[in-house]
Amino acid sequence: MRRLLIACSVVLLLLLNTLTLIGPLLLIALLKLVLPGRSLRNTCSRGVMWVAETWAEIDKLIFALLTPTEWDIRGGEGLRRDRSYLVVSNHQSWVDIPALVQAFNRKTPYFKFFLKQELIWVPLLGLAFWALDYPFMKRYSKAYLAKHPEMAGKDLEITKRACERFKDLPVTVVNYLEGTRCTPAKQAQQGSPYRHLLKPKAGGVAFTLAALGPQLDALLDVTLVYPGQTPPGFWKLISGQVPKVIMDIQIRELDAALWGGNYESDPQFRQQVQDWVTQLWQDKDSRIAELKQQV
Repeated sequence: MRRLLIACSVVLLLLLNTLTLIGPLLLIALLKLVLPGRSLRNTCSRGVMWVAETWAEIDKLIFALLTPTEWDIRGGEGLRRDRSYLVVSNHQSWVDIPALVQAFNRKTPYFKFFLKQELIWVPLLGLAFWALDYPFMKRYSKAYLAKHPEMAGKDLEITKRACERFKDLPVTVVNYLEGTRCTPAKQAQQGSPYRHLLKPKAGGVAFTLAALGPQLDALLDVTLVYPGQTPPGFWKLISGQVPKVIMDIQIRELDAALWGGNYESDPQFRQQVQDWVTQLWQDKDSRIAELKQQV
């Protein structure tokens, strides 16, 4: 009964926070849509980011007041809101996203995900995503490109145009290389060579680096660990059943060579990026084992 009361209280306050701030966010979004000039639109973008960061900060306060979760953030000193970052993290649970909010909100620019282009047509949310400068991307399948070779490279051009706005404002882009949440069943299904991770997909991060590489100041290599339990679901978080979350942050330099070639058409460059991702993932697998031994 106690857990149910905690969960209901958390959900009620999260909903109230969202309903209170969605109005100002959408109002600024509409202004951004109709106002002329890049300077005015950039001002609206900053306003939207401020509303989103305020929403996230209040959410953090709700969790701090009503749940016992300890957010153990290690590393990440010296992060700045006027720099641009690429965040790469392992992915185990829906709790991973609140964990990123705890680690980075108002320490780095408000983070963004690459979204499917179709999401821009979702009522209200599409406008909010657009106002938050979430880049919408369109990926063509190999089968489609085989039938329409003239479209090769068009998806990257669309994404680069979507990222043009980041030239005026700093950005934090989040990329989950596994592509889905890691579970023992998924590890067995794909024959993962890692103890704690799924196989990483290099194509997505190569796509991100090709679109944004020159604007990124550093890689934030995030390792998430849930000590003493299987990765919890969102229900466990809101009902106060997640005692501790460890977020280990390593700040790494990005080599300009990682976006200096064509991932789709250059086999040598593709292998170079894949080797970099493999090494990153081997290091992360070892880091997870070390963190689990420490608790």
